[in-house]
Amino acid sequence: MNMGIRPRFWVSPAEAVFVIAGVLFLIGLINIFSSSFILAGKLSNDSYFFVKRQLLAFLVGFVLLLFAALVDYRRINRGWVLFLALLTLLLLVAVHLGGEYVNGARRWLKIASFQFQPSEMAKLSVVLLCAAYLGPKLDRERYVSLNSWPLYIALLLSLLVLKQPDMGTAVVILGLGLILYVFAGIPWSQLLVLLVTGSALTVYLVYAAAYRFERIWAWIDPWSYQQTTGYQMVQSLLAMGSGGLLGVGVGQGASKYFYLPEAHTDFAFAVLCQEMGFAGALVVMALFALLGWYGIKTAIKAPDGFGMMLAAGATTLIVGQGLGNMAMVAGLVPVTGVPLPFISFGGTSLIVNMAAVGLLISVGRRGASPVSAEKTEKTSLRARLKLVRSPGRDRR
Repeated sequence: MNMGIRPRFWVSPAEAVFVIAGVLFLIGLINIFSSSFILAGKLSNDSYFFVKRQLLAFLVGFVLLLFAALVDYRRINRGWVLFLALLTLLLLVAVHLGGEYVNGARRWLKIASFQFQPSEMAKLSVVLLCAAYLGPKLDRERYVSLNSWPLYIALLLSLLVLKQPDMGTAVVILGLGLILYVFAGIPWSQLLVLLVTGSALTVYLVYAAAYRFERIWAWIDPWSYQQTTGYQMVQSLLAMGSGGLLGVGVGQGASKYFYLPEAHTDFAFAVLCQEMGFAGALVVMALFALLGWYGIKTAIKAPDGFGMMLAAGATTLIVGQGLGNMAMVAGLVPVTGVPLPFISFGGTSLIVNMAAVGLLISVGRRGASPVSAEKTEKTSLRARLKLVRSPGRDRR
């Protein structure tokens, strides 16, 4: 018996990403049923209504995942990326002209009996746009600046989403593009300007709308607003705290009985903590951490700049939203409309995240090629370590 061989759950980062995403989806499906069957029974006389919708979205997303994973990502040219961005732009305009008005916001397009949220599609569009632009820049060692057309498109998309209104998603859309530019190595001077401008703009947007200002105060002291703006946060904290170490049991939580609003969507993690306890929450957090780890490994081993930026963007899209949602549910950041990938109910979100997983797998499958090992090492080191570029370099 060879004791030197260690058992492995997967043989490559691409396989790891696929398995982890699958496990997260299964946990999410159980949690969606547990958190929504009371509401589903009341609204449609079908306790499995939301589960069926999520499974249908999964089938669509799985087809996109397989397609993205099997097709070489290097065949995605700027033409296809610009077409996707234009389509997303038109869909966001269509939302303003005739979208579904729900809970004080117009964010969805209704297709037959299904609702589609173009703002989720905008997140992936921005990742593809910025990766397609920045990748060749890294390969050719060109100067990277914030003054470029992908960020202008990202800004336009985020402004359209902000008008819905949905400040949380708008920040995610623009933030994804900015993070990729930071990864690519914008000069420190531009990074400083970005931080100052971003902080000032955030303060302005908070004060520009009364409901956002109230949310900030409710976040700082939710118990003083527990009957109004802070009600959702208070119920979320109560749900998380009542779970203890091992939880009250799947299906046994009280929050779903109309105590916690959006229990199956934005605040699904609170129900999970109540019913699966700290142990269940720790498992979910560990899975997101592993997904981030293997996503980073995939980006580092990518054979070119486009692959590196695409893997980094897809990882940030999934893991970044995951961290943001869990922090929101725990009261560490103000309440926003950012779902927890694979765990929260939401067909469009699930489809987009599965497509992102497929792109991540596609990069991972090509990153193992020994032919491009030297180029991969050079590109990855440049992207990770060379954060400041000289303005005097070639700007082409």
